[in-house]
Amino acid sequence: MVENKQVILPITGMTCANCVATIERNVKKLPGIESASVNLASERATIAFDPGQLSLEEIVNRIDKAGYGIASGEMALEFKHLGDSADAKRLEKTFLKVEGVQSVQINLASDSAKVKYIPTLVTQQEIQKAVVKAGFGLLESSNNGKDIEAEAREIEIRHQLHLLVVSLILTIPLFALSMLRDFDVLPHYIGHAWWMNWLLLVLATPVQFYVGWQYYAGAYKALRNRSANMDVLIAMGSSAAYLYSLPVVFGWLDGHVYLETAAVIISLVRLGKYLEARAKGSTSDAIKKLMALQVKTARLVQDNKEKDIPIDEVKKGDILLIRPGQKIPVDGVVIDGKTTIDESMLTGEPMAVEKSVGDKVTGATMNRQGSIKIEAVNVGKDTVLAQIIRLVEEAQGSKAPIQKLADQVSSVFVPVVILISLITFLVWMFLLPVIIPALTVNPFTRALITAVAVLVVACPCAMGLATPTAIMVGTGMGAQNGILFRSGEALERAQKIDTVVLDKTGTVTNGQPVVTDIVVYDESMDENRLLVLTASLERKSEHPVGDALVAEAGNRDLKLKDAEGFTAISGQGVMGEVDGMSIAIGNQTLMQGMGKEISNFSERATSLQDQGRTVLFISINNKIVGLVAVSDVLKPTSKESIDELKMMGYDVVMLTGDNPVTARAIGRQAGIETVIAGVLPTEKANEVKKLQESGMRVAMVGDGVNDAPALAQADLGMAIGTGTDIAMAAAPVTLISGNLRNIAKAIRLSKRTVRTIRQNLFWAFIYNIILIPLAASGKMDPMLSAAAMAFSSVFVVTNSLRIRRAKI
Repeated sequence: MVENKQVILPITGMTCANCVATIERNVKKLPGIESASVNLASERATIAFDPGQLSLEEIVNRIDKAGYGIASGEMALEFKHLGDSADAKRLEKTFLKVEGVQSVQINLASDSAKVKYIPTLVTQQEIQKAVVKAGFGLLESSNNGKDIEAEAREIEIRHQLHLLVVSLILTIPLFALSMLRDFDVLPHYIGHAWWMNWLLLVLATPVQFYVGWQYYAGAYKALRNRSANMDVLIAMGSSAAYLYSLPVVFGWLDGHVYLETAAVIISLVRLGKYLEARAKGSTSDAIKKLMALQVKTARLVQDNKEKDIPIDEVKKGDILLIRPGQKIPVDGVVIDGKTTIDESMLTGEPMAVEKSVGDKVTGATMNRQGSIKIEAVNVGKDTVLAQIIRLVEEAQGSKAPIQKLADQVSSVFVPVVILISLITFLVWMFLLPVIIPALTVNPFTRALITAVAVLVVACPCAMGLATPTAIMVGTGMGAQNGILFRSGEALERAQKIDTVVLDKTGTVTNGQPVVTDIVVYDESMDENRLLVLTASLERKSEHPVGDALVAEAGNRDLKLKDAEGFTAISGQGVMGEVDGMSIAIGNQTLMQGMGKEISNFSERATSLQDQGRTVLFISINNKIVGLVAVSDVLKPTSKESIDELKMMGYDVVMLTGDNPVTARAIGRQAGIETVIAGVLPTEKANEVKKLQESGMRVAMVGDGVNDAPALAQADLGMAIGTGTDIAMAAAPVTLISGNLRNIAKAIRLSKRTVRTIRQNLFWAFIYNIILIPLAASGKMDPMLSAAAMAFSSVFVVTNSLRIRRAKI
């Protein structure tokens, strides 16, 4: 069975929420489509389909047929030698086999090729690799490392600016002449000259059909797809004013021309769309900043020689040198050297982290102090940064449940507005002149202008942008703070929870046992001497407790000795010889089995055990000489993070498979009153379900592996990420660092984002609810209506951008 495939396509030509509905409806008609979600703010379509039933080309063609385009990039490649037409044909096939390549033009005479491709599906580097792999010698390319999709959007914005400038150059004098004439400011021989209306027509026509051509084209495409969008409203409104004025200009009718009305409508809408496009670009700043973190080159160490290579040429297993002040190029493991790494871009935490041999490092983090060598582990699309970018893009392209209402209203909005406009025209034309005799003068003109005002004041765009712009800013801000929301739904859901359930090991605690106490009973021995002997023996053990002893010796820079006759006794401890002495390290059972009396040491041992620590008795030459306590200690920020959650009004529960004594001790240290202990991983989901059945809305926070069932059962799963272990993002939310403060941050960010969405939706709806009746009653001039319509969308987008200034 072929698995469904998901692609993200950059869409061009969308103007409002109706465009979103049109694309989704058309794509969903194709066989094999599982889901199709279009985001107006990011101008991207996320489509899941069965590649066994449907090809990517068919999807692209369907979008094109619906009247919309795909933002594409172009690259030029030059080859050492192409040979003959057979080589050219083989090269063409090579290109077209690469997913995302749309077309290719090969020039045998110049040994070159031009390739058109979709930047969200394939990169220039991947295209080049495919060509080289097929055996073609690549000479050079136009690859400049730019964001091709962003470049395509910028070209479109520049085109919009050009049209806006042309529009303003023509509309401002047109409007000024019309107003000056209407207020009798111009001399009579100028204001009422035969050529004045013709001058106004000359100024208005380019605005109507050159600057406004996009609205006619968009309206045609929408009507062809049996839908109606903002373009239909603008085309109808401006055309009505323009066409009504033509008979007056030609002298066929007496009356006033409304050419300035048509031009001002188009100019104001164009201005609003330009400002909206600029503002929308800011909603994706987080993605741009993340992409800017990607390193362009790496220093490869090979055969005792160093050389700089492009980052795309780095392969898994390569040895790379990173000097102080340089970014780590890819994910890897330190094999030489010691340093501190600034991981704030990944975790949001400002403190640098010490790294030495064996430690993992993440691409795009900053090397602060020493020079290190690393072995590349994850490269290209497998790096943590690449996965974060992909997850954020997917989240920004998703829809939150709160958006459903706006989508439903938008789907019928334009037809309803056209109907209201038609009713308005009929009422003003036929009904009101009968009721109010004063309106019998020029009823057609009055009716037409009022109907036009209704058409152009309505704004489906604000409703369409209300949710996705806020989701884009919210998810982007989360990523910058080390919080990954996989979808808009997860971002919305976080603010609904009232109970936070925490796993213990690796979540509340560090997940690694450390030595907390060393108690020496033999006067001939000090702590360090005792630690050297025990750690030397435990070095041969594979138990985490042994690792803790060895690590503590390393922290104290103690030199360990060789151990002989090592024996591990399952569930009890270890035995062996170090420095000619017989040593046994283990629990009470081991000591009693050796015939040792431990009653003299039990009071201190019990006290340590009550604190949730594992106690090891140490016997040297058949005499108990000391105790070592080992514990998985709280993370430095756990206590204050849990206190913060409780102050915010959330119930905090710890759910663990550890024994009740240890669990309760950790709970006391962390300030958690409700502790559910001794729970198997398979039973954790049931415990979460019991809390839900009692009426709680639960967020489960765990390591994302053994807690997976509980994460899935919870109303909101939050997985603790550990740098390269970003695969834990199978949960709806991933906290990249282990800092529990990010739980409260995630909740606050969710609340702020949802509050912004509600504000946006309120203003989008109330705007239309108030202004459409106002325009229908004749209280709004079409030009004022156009201004209000144009800036309603700008308001929604700028309101969403305010999330970036919020403190979380």
